[in-house]
Amino acid sequence: MITLQSVSKVYPTRRGQNKVLEDVSFTVRKGEHLGILGQNGSGKSTLIRLIAGAERPTTGTVTRNMSVSWPLAFGGAFQGSLSGVDNFNFICRVYGVNPSEKLPFLYEFSELGSYLREPLKTYSSGMFARLAFAISISIEFDCFLIDEIVAVGDANFREKCFHELFVKRNDRAMIMVSHNDDYIRRHCTKFAVMTGGRLIPVESIDAAHKYFAQGPVFGRFTE
Repeated sequence: MITLQSVSKVYPTRRGQNKVLEDVSFTVRKGEHLGILGQNGSGKSTLIRLIAGAERPTTGTVTRNMSVSWPLAFGGAFQGSLSGVDNFNFICRVYGVNPSEKLPFLYEFSELGSYLREPLKTYSSGMFARLAFAISISIEFDCFLIDEIVAVGDANFREKCFHELFVKRNDRAMIMVSHNDDYIRRHCTKFAVMTGGRLIPVESIDAAHKYFAQGPVFGRFTE
């Protein structure tokens, strides 16, 4: 179970304190798929980083009683001078996974072939995205975090991604944030709206859409 209790996040800026999240509370249990709909700038990505543990809340608590992924297909921690395989080996060791057991899956799923032995700085954006997604699902988690739609590669590769995530791992908990209501409608069982840094639970995606249609509401600056 993942529980957020009265979580707020404030960033200092030249204009004052930017309150991005305010008093956010919710619980996600095993197998639940929570979809959070919100405009750009509403605090969605900040919320995902807090759940992942990449940042700490200014106030409130984040409790994780199951393993949580980093944001799916995120490659911000990769080292460009290392090869795809080297990055894969490093991440596997961090999470206590035997790289040799997962390496065949990396080759088969990413479809990058010999490029996996080349430095990441030589990759195109599409190749990088394929590697990042493949590594993301090479390690099993109880809860997967998804920041916006996973649109990687061509149609066939995207179908493989969706099958791995939403068919093979459909029993895992998932927290998805997006501004695409159709995406959340198809893959989630619980719904909420992020607006002005606050999380508002709603009964359906149709109820969420009326909030979404009002337009973006950004964090507030205070002295």
